[in-house]
Amino acid sequence: MSEGVCMSEINDRKVKLFSLNANIELAKEISTSSGIPLSLVDVKKFADGEISMNISESVRGHDVFVVQPTSTPVNEHLMELFIFCDACKRASAKTINVVMPYYGYSRQDRKAKSRQPITAKLVADFLETCGVGRVICVDLHAAQIQGFFNIPIDNLLAGPILADYFKKKNLENVIVVSPDHGGVTRARKFAERISNDLAIIDKVRPEDNKAEVMNIIGQVSGKTAIIVDDIIDTAGTICAAAEALIENGAIEVYVAATHAIFSRDAVEKVTQSVIKEMVVTNTIYKESLCNCKKITRISIGNLISNAIIRILKDEPISPLFDEVIS
Repeated sequence: MSEGVCMSEINDRKVKLFSLNANIELAKEISTSSGIPLSLVDVKKFADGEISMNISESVRGHDVFVVQPTSTPVNEHLMELFIFCDACKRASAKTINVVMPYYGYSRQDRKAKSRQPITAKLVADFLETCGVGRVICVDLHAAQIQGFFNIPIDNLLAGPILADYFKKKNLENVIVVSPDHGGVTRARKFAERISNDLAIIDKVRPEDNKAEVMNIIGQVSGKTAIIVDDIIDTAGTICAAAEALIENGAIEVYVAATHAIFSRDAVEKVTQSVIKEMVVTNTIYKESLCNCKKITRISIGNLISNAIIRILKDEPISPLFDEVIS
């Protein structure tokens, strides 16, 4: 392919969109929605696992956008991203914009013990060192991660899209549930959007990826519960929360979550759980989700493409926090 074939021009700015290996499916949706064709990048591995990369088209003077959520395998996807951004910087790209729907290491955002790292900050430092000028994320696990950057970072919200999905289901006698105290703000915004009450699950974590439900704050008996969370990892916590809600009188339990990491046997846990339906977005590509009838995936491709277009046109993206872009 000759150089410049996949270039678009928006607001008199030359634009190129790339995808690395983490979520090509989402990148194609963003490309279709935005009208910016996907450009070519050749990613290879040496026998020892080192990553080799060549950008097949000129990026000189272009605003480059690259789609790469840093999900499993997290370290490999991060290295792909760092290497790509370094290549763009050395190839004289005008700006380098990272579309990272899922921000890996976001749960390591503070020191919980005296000699722990703050790895979410380290990732931010690496990205800036690589020449990144802007980051676009979806539902950061911790809002303070935005302060780890000295460049613009746009934290898009999937809540309106998820809430709109449940509004269209016309469920009766609904109560929105936060799975822990840390997610109350997220769950409250969801509850306000669908005009329902809020309950909170009080839990403790005896160790990583394990949680014990201690108490439920709020009246869930006779209600249809919707648990709202940002990340589903091993699914143990969310399945235990659903079980506790049923034991406390909830009629049905639904789950709305942004990032479906689904480590280990998470799909099997959800399949065997009391959860009626789990609705997640496609920030992370996970083929195994297609085999679970309880899991529904909805796209955020249009939301991200709208953000990209607004950035290129120097328009505010704040309207996207309220509009339903599905």
